[in-house]
Amino acid sequence: MDITEKVLLGNTVPEWAVAVGVALLAVIVLRSVQGVIRGRIARLAERTDTRWDDHVVHVISSTRLLFWLVVGGWLGAQLLDLTDSAQRWVRIVFVITLLFQAGLWGGALVNSVLDDYRKRKQEENPEDLTTLGLIGLAVRIVVWSVVVLLILDNLGVDITALVAGLGIGGVAVALAVQNILGDLFASLSIVLDKPFVVGDFLAVGDMLGSVEHIGLKTTRLRSLSGEQLIFSNTDLLGSRVRNFGRMAERRVVFKLGVTYQTAREKLKIIPQIIRQAIEAQADTRFDRSHFSQYGDFSLNFESVYYVLSRDYNQYMDIQQDIYLAIHERFEAEGIEFAYPTQTLFLEGTGEAEAAAATD
Repeated sequence: MDITEKVLLGNTVPEWAVAVGVALLAVIVLRSVQGVIRGRIARLAERTDTRWDDHVVHVISSTRLLFWLVVGGWLGAQLLDLTDSAQRWVRIVFVITLLFQAGLWGGALVNSVLDDYRKRKQEENPEDLTTLGLIGLAVRIVVWSVVVLLILDNLGVDITALVAGLGIGGVAVALAVQNILGDLFASLSIVLDKPFVVGDFLAVGDMLGSVEHIGLKTTRLRSLSGEQLIFSNTDLLGSRVRNFGRMAERRVVFKLGVTYQTAREKLKIIPQIIRQAIEAQADTRFDRSHFSQYGDFSLNFESVYYVLSRDYNQYMDIQQDIYLAIHERFEAEGIEFAYPTQTLFLEGTGEAEAAAATD
């Protein structure tokens, strides 16, 4: 028998050869068209300000070779005389591959849009980075859930019964992992309410640190001494949290004392000396300075000013310069700082002798 007359699965060898040839030709043509379209849109994107053409490039680039192979195989199969069962499986494979590729297209579009937004907003609004991560995850879960359900439907699975079963099973799973789910919902609360974001400096109880990462289950802080502090999101939201990152300005209160021997004229100029030392610094706002108290061993002054920055290092630099300026002026004016002392009166042979002893 001539090989051209040999029949395989109801079709002759030449018919199979034509089908395979059409399939391969279709793959080559479709792959080439994809490359041409992608290249032209990419060149167009370089000359335009809109970002949607960039997103289209990312979506086209996510098309897999496997998808074109299945499309080519489906086109070739249309030229063959196949049984009903074979035609059904060809259709199922084609639809499943199409749905899978649609999921890849949807995921690529979501990633491209979110990455573009993240690049544009991360400097001016870093708190959006936290939100974007959860939004991207949620959208991808929805997309692939729909894809999986559609694939199962094409395979003949009863989706209604499956969803009902998943609902009952979901209750059981929820009870088993309620702590994890609590952290997940706490993470959602952090994202939506935004009590803090990455980069904020927090005080949680007696622990301090900068927020490095806000995850689905835990939030991680970097302490001042360098170690990483890890909190579950539920515990963190249940704690008393102080967020220094939201501080627009820092209120500073400091006290100093001078000796009781300081002349009244010197006492009157001390508030002015302190005010001048504060106002000489950039990014500060003077509030008040007063002779506030007769102390046990000193005449006390209380002063208040604001540092117009939340940066801790800048605050310490400003405070140091103010203290040095006050010390320099006191030294020039002959004003002495007080330190803890006691004056003891001793009774001798008819006359009192006084001696000062330092604690």
